Amino acid sequence: MKFLRRAFTCAGLALAAAASLPAQTTAPADLLLLGRVYTLAWPEPSADGTPSPKAPFTNGAWHPDAEAIAIRDGKIVFAGTAAAARAYAGARTRTITAPGGGVIVPGLVDAHVHAFELGASLERVNLVGVKTEAEAVDRVAARARTVPRGEWIAGWGWDEGAWANRYPDMKLLSQRVPDHPVYLRGLHSFAVWGNQLAFQKAGITASTPAPDGGEITKDAKGQPTGILMNNAARLLERAVPPPTQAQLQARLLGGLKALAAAGYVTVHEAGADSEQMEALEALEKAGTLPIRVYAMLAARDQALLDRWLARGPDHDPSAMLVTRSVKAFYDGALGSRGALLLADYADRAGQRGQRDATFHADALAKMLKAGFQVSIHAIGDAANREAMDFIEQNSGGFPGSLGLRERIEHAQVLAAEDLPRLGRLGIIASMQPSHAVEDMAWAEARLGPSRIAGAYAWRSIRRAGGRLVFSSDLPGTDYHVFYGLHSAIARQDRNGEPAGGWRPEERMTAEEAVRGFTTWAAYTAFRENITGTLAPGRWADVTILTVDPFTASPAALLGGAVHSTIVAGRVVHGG
Repeated sequence: MKFLRRAFTCAGLALAAAASLPAQTTAPADLLLLGRVYTLAWPEPSADGTPSPKAPFTNGAWHPDAEAIAIRDGKIVFAGTAAAARAYAGARTRTITAPGGGVIVPGLVDAHVHAFELGASLERVNLVGVKTEAEAVDRVAARARTVPRGEWIAGWGWDEGAWANRYPDMKLLSQRVPDHPVYLRGLHSFAVWGNQLAFQKAGITASTPAPDGGEITKDAKGQPTGILMNNAARLLERAVPPPTQAQLQARLLGGLKALAAAGYVTVHEAGADSEQMEALEALEKAGTLPIRVYAMLAARDQALLDRWLARGPDHDPSAMLVTRSVKAFYDGALGSRGALLLADYADRAGQRGQRDATFHADALAKMLKAGFQVSIHAIGDAANREAMDFIEQNSGGFPGSLGLRERIEHAQVLAAEDLPRLGRLGIIASMQPSHAVEDMAWAEARLGPSRIAGAYAWRSIRRAGGRLVFSSDLPGTDYHVFYGLHSAIARQDRNGEPAGGWRPEERMTAEEAVRGFTTWAAYTAFRENITGTLAPGRWADVTILTVDPFTASPAALLGGAVHSTIVAGRVVHGG
């Protein structure tokens, strides 16, 4: 127990004050959580990852700084020793004990998700991990045997990045599945693959012009091959019958329940359009949102922006649904060579990617000046530079100048001279640890040995004074937090390759990785004073894990699971 007392003192936490009260004067808690607790209420680590002197870190080893959490009326009322927590036990108090070896941490947040897509993926043909065209077609053909002739078949998950040098065509897919239009979305949503019937229904022919920022791949005779890249993907998407509002709500609920089971108490929905916002608002009104949602409006939906411009951003952080951000696209993906680069791709002379035709600077500037947080998808070094230029040029001259915590989603490739700008402008780099691990097999081939130094550069961003927040960008990757933590800490795949990690100088410490899904996410959503740490007065948003991410080896992390998820003091998973 000496280490716990020392941790309380070092962390400067007023956690055990209630323990001095006689038991009869302390109102019973609704819920007691017992086990090894990391409150994260100590100061931030340094830019090189060194823990604060006030952190529960002694002689090079982490240890918990509390043993119990008491919750009443949706908020934490006590964090401290198990002995002192007894004062909060009443006849109706529920107690949850963390499993041996497990820990209690602030509720996890995935700061960039597509929950509707996650829900839809549960219905679609799953192509994640498929290595060959034949295997993918086999799965689609199997689904075709189970649905009525003529009904659309949707699938997702073939990796447009890994397949970029060997994209399939529509021949085999059309032969095996001739009577169903087929729409197969890529893993990262920057390419779609369809069969002949789908292209016919969409009216895509040899004479169809590619939209700005898009590509219709064609054969030597000028005929579409079946692959549409970047903005051209919408030519086929528009032909797919849209889901009804009831279907959207069901997909959303299914996705959010899956995220609750994965330990997340909050997610940031990255680009909700009018219909999706209607579904979100309907579930909030019905009181059926299982976890909190921080919604980013889709900048591609101008009518939606107009409505919210007149209404203004939400400022009540306690609501289950908060809308105060706008998501815009500046370029495409690195894997499909759609990311906008300052110089040619190293593996494709003459190609530098594309600006997204839906990026409308004037409309976005209006939202920024109305007080909306702006989140810009930018992957290439040119896209990131121009996104920073836009923010710098449009975030001054009004109250709150440079105080809206503007975000760059992915910030995947940065020129060295642009690294300090993130910190100077107060821009948050919203990044996905798993992307580095999943892209490492081909990323350097796209960028070359020099430019790769500015890619997936978490430590370089921290050293340059920039802020980070972590997420999964689901459903394009495994969204379970232990995979994200493992990627951030080890920069290795599930097999422990490469030895020592890929570009290990950019690794995060265990504390930084956990903060990326907790305290840094709280700051990103303007909530650092009400959540993100486990301390009295904070929201009772808590996640219980079966493995301690502060002390576990990288291999052990991959064996971790979520024991319980608690939102506003309510157990929404496990328990």
